[in-house]
Amino acid sequence: MTRRARITGLGSYLPERVLTNQDLEKIVETSDEWIFSRTGMKERRLAAENEYTSDMGAKAAFAALKDANLKSEEVGMILVATSTPDYVFPSTAALIQHQLKALTIPALDIQAACTGFLYGLACAKAFVESGLYNHILVIATEKLSSVVNYKDRTTCVLFGDGAAAVVVSNQGEGFEIKEICLGADGEAAELLMLPAGGSRFPASEQTVASNMHYIKMEGQEVFKHAVRRMEMAANDCLQKANLPPEAIDWIIPHQANERIIDAIAKRFGVGSERVFKTVHKYGNTSASSIAIALDELVKQKDILVGQNLLLVAFGAGFTWGATILTKQKDL
Repeated sequence: MTRRARITGLGSYLPERVLTNQDLEKIVETSDEWIFSRTGMKERRLAAENEYTSDMGAKAAFAALKDANLKSEEVGMILVATSTPDYVFPSTAALIQHQLKALTIPALDIQAACTGFLYGLACAKAFVESGLYNHILVIATEKLSSVVNYKDRTTCVLFGDGAAAVVVSNQGEGFEIKEICLGADGEAAELLMLPAGGSRFPASEQTVASNMHYIKMEGQEVFKHAVRRMEMAANDCLQKANLPPEAIDWIIPHQANERIIDAIAKRFGVGSERVFKTVHKYGNTSASSIAIALDELVKQKDILVGQNLLLVAFGAGFTWGATILTKQKDL
């Protein structure tokens, strides 16, 4: 029997602290009207000072395992998508493995920025369908507040913290992971980056004084690339799956900016009632944004067997990707 990877459990975690647009008005020169009209954001969540990327990821993972009715010792591998790891090394995946007490199983980080969750799903699908593992945890977790400059009004209004996780298995009721289309292009890497902290610019007095350990972004240029690449990835995915846009019941886009989300929906002729948004209350949580939205959609809406979900994302690198999930009974 052909093995088909499917998502059998979902979970998410959002920190308690809420940072509103009114809070940001007190920190930088901005306004609720300016932020909301340009981004669609009202709030975002911030992790506590002693709450780290691995902590949030572990909490989301426990929720996904519970939803899948699976014990941590039954998991064969842990994949963690993050751009804000606890450390350069060891991996955040290894730290989460320790918290889950999933001893000795392989654990690794994936760095594809906001597209990281889709890259993780692609890896999990390949591992499961090859027969190498039966159950894989894919976790997306970010503490972006640790790399945001709250004196830079162009970026500090955009980002928030949070985590989500899914269990990918070869059996059980859930969402079959059908086509996945991924891409990357490093030519415009400087348009969205964290300049220092790696081998090119190790931490120094100069890098700290120059604010090089914070996110740098050319917003207008990133917007143009995001809409074009997300549309391309979604089209490629639909063509490979031999599905017209009207066969998609829900679009779950990366929650970077409401203008980008609306532009994607318009290009596919999809009404706003079929586009799931969390950007207004969580902001951009990078790799975890699609996964958080997916978890909320499934918990809030009655997704019927045979219905199709289109996930599409774009991130630093540049990276991009799309996948189609189809609700299935236990096969």
